[in-house]
Amino acid sequence: MVEVRAERSSGPRRVRIIGVGPGDPSMVTVEALSAIRSVAFFVVSDKSPRGGMPDPLVAARGRLLDVHLGYDPVVVRIEDPARERRPERTGTQQEYEAAVEAWHDARSMAYEEALLAHDGDAGFLVWGDPAFYDSTIRILERVARRGSLRLEIDVVPGISSVQLLAARHRIVLHEVGQALHVTTGRRLREAVAQGQDNIVVMLNRVIDLPGLEDWWIWWGGNLGTASEELVAGRVTDVLPEIEAARDRARDAAGWVMDIYLLRAPDALDAPAAPGAGEA
Repeated sequence: MVEVRAERSSGPRRVRIIGVGPGDPSMVTVEALSAIRSVAFFVVSDKSPRGGMPDPLVAARGRLLDVHLGYDPVVVRIEDPARERRPERTGTQQEYEAAVEAWHDARSMAYEEALLAHDGDAGFLVWGDPAFYDSTIRILERVARRGSLRLEIDVVPGISSVQLLAARHRIVLHEVGQALHVTTGRRLREAVAQGQDNIVVMLNRVIDLPGLEDWWIWWGGNLGTASEELVAGRVTDVLPEIEAARDRARDAAGWVMDIYLLRAPDALDAPAAPGAGEA
């Protein structure tokens, strides 16, 4: 296949935000594959420390493109701006949001520079699905608001780790007619305090579950990759196993992305609500 570069025009630039699934190239949807093959270049954030090891997620995206394209694509690597992560600077929700705001602003300027420097439609490959705890849409909308570029933003959904967690464990994420709460590890305590008893937890720096020893957990790490790990059981019984599995995944891949479903004991096998329809 021969790469075709579009000519610069006065019309809006098309930017395709493409969900590529949790890592396995076979989980890229037909729609996402068509989008990948339609763009002139890809913009990728590179989180490699200066002088350090290459970013493994950049390499993973490269392998995915190798599988699905018959040519070497143009990949524009953006050095990811530094993000404030020190606990003493991000301890409160207000501090955390301010740190993320500054990071998004710096990222948007880097993306804008890349788009201005290259012609044709651009592709952004988003791990999993762009709807779940990913800010590519927000950042590119910020670029559009600044006015240097007229953007036509197109979002292509992907298979998410939420879906894959359920599939790997062969479970439904909620009991019949019951609710599902999705949150982050940072806000898990808040969800429990609110009375949530069936919770999917993402973005986990650590697995911290004191007081939830009798809850049940279905955990997955690096889902859809060669370093995938799965653990399920009562928290008090399997927490050491989960920690060991996280270490194995990190050692194998150089990173760990994990997700888990937590369910309170009294929420197991809950009956359907009166008048409830299908689950």
